[in-house]
Parts: sequence; C-alpha cells; structure tokens
Amino acid sequence: MLEPSQIRPVVIAALAEDAPSGDVTSQVFVPADARATADVVAREPGVVAGVQVLEVVFAEVDPAVEVALRVSDGARFDTGDVLATVSGPARAILRGERIALNLLQRMSGIATLTAEHVAAVAHTGARVVDTRKTTPGLRVLERHAVRCGGGHNHRFSLSDAVMAKDNHLALTRDVTAAIRAARAQIPHTMHLEVEVDDLSQIEPVLAGGVDTIMLDNFTLDDLRTGVELVAGRAIVEASGGVRLDTIGAIAETGVDVISVGALTHGVRALDLGLDLRIEGG
Repeated sequence: MLEPSQIRPVVIAALAEDAPSGDVTSQVFVPADARATADVVAREPGVVAGVQVLEVVFAEVDPAVEVALRVSDGARFDTGDVLATVSGPARAILRGERIALNLLQRMSGIATLTAEHVAAVAHTGARVVDTRKTTPGLRVLERHAVRCGGGHNHRFSLSDAVMAKDNHLALTRDVTAAIRAARAQIPHTMHLEVEVDDLSQIEPVLAGGVDTIMLDNFTLDDLRTGVELVAGRAIVEASGGVRLDTIGAIAETGVDVISVGALTHGVRALDLGLDLRIEGG
C-alpha cells in the first residue's frame, strides 16, 4: 500500500504546475459558497490503482472535501461503476479534478495492462515485472500500479542492485573476472544481475557468480536453449520487445522472470470521468 507521504510530493508538484495562481475559471464562474458532489465513474472496464491518490489530492486542495472510496486498489470494475464519490466546496473539487483523474487514469491503465500480461502467463511459472522505464517523478505511483495488476517490481533505482548491461560489459575485457570483482565490492545481500545478448556469453557470466542472468532479445528457441544451459544456476530473466501477444510463448520457454517496459512507458490511460452535480441545484 502506498503511504500518503509517498504520494504528496507528486501531488503538490502537479497542483502547482496546473494552477500556479489558482483556478481562475472557477473563481469567476463558481460562487465561493457553492457545494457539490461528484462521482468518479468508469467509462470502460479495468483494474483500479491509485484510489489513495484521490484522497491526497483533495486533502491538499481543501481539507473540507470528503472522499468516499467505493473500491480498493487491485479491484476490477466495469463500465459505469462508481469508483469514488467526492463532496464539498465546488471550487475545490474543480481545482483538484484534473490532477486526480490524470493520476488515477494512468495508474489504472498500468494496472489493467499488467493484469492482461499476468493472465497471459498464468499457465506457467513465470513472473511479470516492470522496468525503470517509468515517467520521471512518478515511479513510486507507477510501480504501485504494476503491483495492483498482479505484477512485480524490478529494482527501484540504480542504487538498489548491480545490473550490468551491454554498455557496461563493453568496457570489460574479461567478463568473468569483472563480475567476480564486482561481487567482491558489494554487500553480500545485494543482488547481482548481468544481461547477455548471445548464448556464448552465458557460461562466462555464470562463472562469475551472478544471481540473475538476463537473456535480452533472444528468439524463443534461444530462450529454451538458454534456460537449459543455465540449468538452475541462476534466475533467468527474459527481456526485450515483450508484447501481450508474445509473452505467453516467452513464458513457456521456462524463464523465471519476464520484464516488460511497456507496462509503464507504453500504457494508455483508462477513460474515467468525474460527474459533478451542485448540491441543492
């Protein structure tokens, strides 16, 4: 579950960007004492993520706004379902509407897309994970949305684990020695992963002592061969160009993990709306 302290910095920055000097339209069109109630309504089915964001957005705009959540993160919803009801000063609701919806729509889009990928590999033992291809400043929210969709998170940042990719390996002459030297420099609790793009690289990488070996942009046949070569000596991750229509076949090769950058960088925001009515009107 997200903590409000994780959400608030994102919300504060978004609100400041959206109305640096206030919502001038509401100030001239909406009476200061007007009150309203608004339902957050689904225009299409999906999986919800980010309902806590609604609470944080409207609390930041005006603590007098009340948010009643109708669903919990990770729940499936259908077209027409009410996800939350917001009530209070009309100006405040209008002030927070766009930011609340933008974040909820994007996060729910990620959760929905993730759930589709997870369902496609459900008949295998493969785990679907995200990547660092997240929107700058929104990683904590987007990673939470992946979890809401049944996926898992890869390393959160460059500080969390050692992950040597092709550009790192290009700077080394002896890959096995370089991996061993890296292992000697890091804590025993830190994970070490190395990416390979050719079957011939697998044995030298394994000899260095890795925890995970990433098979990048391998064909299905080479993935199967790679899994056989690794033979349980490390976690096997498949990566590169994974799509919803290909992930099932990739999972069937026997890999342990499939990383999908599109979960966050290629997602479509779900269509959610805020239907407002003036109280007493």
